This record gives sequence, structure tokens and C-alpha cells, in this order.
Amino acid sequence: MFSKVVIANRGEIALRVLRACRELGIGTVAVHSTADRELIHVRLADESVCIGPPEPGKSYLNIPAIIAAAEVTDAEAIHPGYGFLSENAQFAESVEQSGFVFIGPRPDTIRQMGDKLAAIALMKELGVPTVPGSGGPLGDDEAENLRIAADIGYPVLIKAAGGGGGRGMRVVHTEAALNGAIATTGREAGAAFGNPVVYMEKYLTQPRHIEFQVLGDGEGAAIHLGERDCSVQRRHQKVIEEAPAPGITHEQRMRMGELCASVCRQMRYRGAGTFEFLYENGEFYFIEMNTRIQVEHPVTEAITGVDLVREQLRIAAGLGLGYRQEDITWRGHAIECRINAEDPVSFVPSPGRVTQFHAPGGPGIRFDSHLYDGYAVPPNYDSMVGKLIAHGADRDIALARVRTALLELIVDGIKTNTPLHLRLVDEGDFRRGGVSIHYLEKLLANA
Repeated sequence: MFSKVVIANRGEIALRVLRACRELGIGTVAVHSTADRELIHVRLADESVCIGPPEPGKSYLNIPAIIAAAEVTDAEAIHPGYGFLSENAQFAESVEQSGFVFIGPRPDTIRQMGDKLAAIALMKELGVPTVPGSGGPLGDDEAENLRIAADIGYPVLIKAAGGGGGRGMRVVHTEAALNGAIATTGREAGAAFGNPVVYMEKYLTQPRHIEFQVLGDGEGAAIHLGERDCSVQRRHQKVIEEAPAPGITHEQRMRMGELCASVCRQMRYRGAGTFEFLYENGEFYFIEMNTRIQVEHPVTEAITGVDLVREQLRIAAGLGLGYRQEDITWRGHAIECRINAEDPVSFVPSPGRVTQFHAPGGPGIRFDSHLYDGYAVPPNYDSMVGKLIAHGADRDIALARVRTALLELIVDGIKTNTPLHLRLVDEGDFRRGGVSIHYLEKLLANA
């Protein structure tokens, strides 16, 4: 096992990684911006290194500064968390070329899966179902683009090949709007991702977002840990996640999970990863693979008992998988609410000082957060400040527990989206389970 790891992230995921390292007896180095000197994981880490000013591009996205921090502290490995550089192949390559271990997949895997078209092509080749689409990049031939769309059938979705996180997508309902949408999406993709390539897919009308968690040892062994339902979304950003997915049978779970694990074996995938699918009318359609730990990983941990971050560390250290597929069982139901520092109605970010904080507790409750009394939430980063996870013997118990915990949560001094979550857990369609990815947007539009 490693003797020392650099945690190249901030907030609750940095604290989560620090805790896993502590359990394994690994020394920790917290890198941070000048805005994050008072983060709790910075206080708790064995060592800390300031890597730049508040702007992410000069700190958490500053590859030379992070590698220099590993060098001066004599660390052995770097954990990227999620977001920032976690799926940046150049960063992973730089880490390994500098003599450190990147706690994640190989750079070539990240690069291949980061290109949505390459990922879709590979999945087709390996027998994974994909959304009907152009099968390649769209060119400047407007007549050909119109023909492709007509073959697919409207509405269609124009997607950036280098996009992610719900960005770089545009729905087109008519022939007249198609080529303008392709050109606009390409320009936006070039500016946002440095890659102007776009492609076309069928726009499914009422799909659910179902994803499968996998672990691979990098040597050809891989397992799956079942699925999560992440369909409650606003502007393609997940709001509530749960596991297992309502209405998905054990037979579907094992069939699709084994297909994902089989792909990982053929890819010699290393570390934690997630296969994301759209699910409609009983069919799964691959959309992308995330080559990192996910924000919503705790719901899988809750129902399987597997510590995914611990497994990431073990695999990166060359210790292999700690589980066989037959060791994985699923118990009960878990729901996660993302707690954001934002107005619950307008969704405008709400940075500021937390004057009072109380984390909920009780049976089956977990609250992953970096908040504490007096902490000042900076305006420079993502607004998520915590994750409330409730686990119960079944979905009804998990819903009751998450509602009780939301009522118990106190975050004064800033606004949070807790009222939205309370509304959702009482809303009929959500309580019945199996809502589509359009559910929340429609609910808010009709408010």
C-alpha cells in the first residue's frame, strides 16, 4: 500500500478520500487554493500545499503545481476525486511520466472514453446497445445531415464528442432548425471543450438515466456492483440518485452488469468506473462511460457494503480486487440528495458564511460534507456542499428516513436546496418511482 497520497481535489470528496486513506494507514497531502485554506480536510491532512489562487485554472486545474506538490512532499500517488482533472488524460499521463501513480484508469482509457464517439464505437463493437445515431461526426454537408436526421427520426439530439456533465447538447425538433443547431453546438463545443466535433442521436422522449458501477484491476479482472437511478435532473445535472433503480429486475441487473464487467475485462480497465445508459420501454442504450468515482457512489456503498474509494486505492497500489462477483450482494434501498448552496426557487448560487450547521443522524443516515460552523462557502466552485444518504430495508423506509433527515439538517447563513428535496420526497410521482429525466424540469415548470 502507498505510504502517502496527494488528494488533488476539494470539498466533500477530498474529505472522503482522506478518510479512506486514514483507514488504510496512508499519509495524506491536501493541495488547496488560497480560497480553501480553511477546508476541513486541509486542517485534517498530514500535510498541505497551497497550489494557487481561487481560480480553478490556476489551482485545481494546474497540472505542474499539483505534480510539484507531490514531489516536494515525497508522495507516491495522486487521487483526483471527481470533476477538475479526474478525467483528463493529459493529467493522468503527466502524473505517471513524473513517476507517481494515478489513482484511476490508464491515460489511454481516459482518452478513449472521453471521446464520446470513440466510446460509442467501442461499445457497439463489444455488443453493448447504443442509441440510434449518426455513428460518426457530422460534417458540413447540410443535405447529408438532413438525410441522417430523417433516417433517425425527429426529435434528434446534437451532442459534443468531447462534452460531459450534461453540457454540449441541443435538442432539434424540426428540419428547419437542424443545421443551425449543428453549427452552434460545434462552436460552443470548441470553446468549452477544445473539440468542435459533434454527432447526432435519437432524442428519446421519456427515458430514465440508469448507470452501472464497475471495478477493474487493470489486469483483466472486473466486477459490477449493480445499478443506480439518476433520473431526477435539472439542466442535465443530477439532483437525487438511488440504488437499486425502481422497477429494474434482478435478471436485468445481472445481464447488463455482467455485460459492463465483460467490457472492462476486455479493456483491462483499471479502477472505478460507471457505464451510463438511457432506459426506455425495457431497453438500455449506452450514452457514455465515466472513468472516475461518481458523486453518487455512496448509494452503491450503502446497499453493497463495498467501500469504493478503498477499492480504488487498493487497485492503484497493485493489490487487485478485494471482491469476486459472487461476493457482491444487494441489501435494501438507498437514496442520495445533493445539498447545494443555492436558492431553492431561482437556483442562484448562495455563497457565504455558515453561521450554524447541524448534520442529521439516526439509523441508516450518512451525511458527506465539508461544512462546519463558521465555514465560508466560496463563490469560485461548484455549489454542492453536502450529500445526504439514507439507507433502509426497502424504498419506503429509505424515503421516510431521508425526509426525517432533511427536516433535521440545519445550514444557516446561506441558502440551500433542502426545501426542493423535501418537496420531491413528498411528491407522488417520485414516491412511486421510475420517473424520467424530464420529470423535474416539468415539475418546476408547472410550479
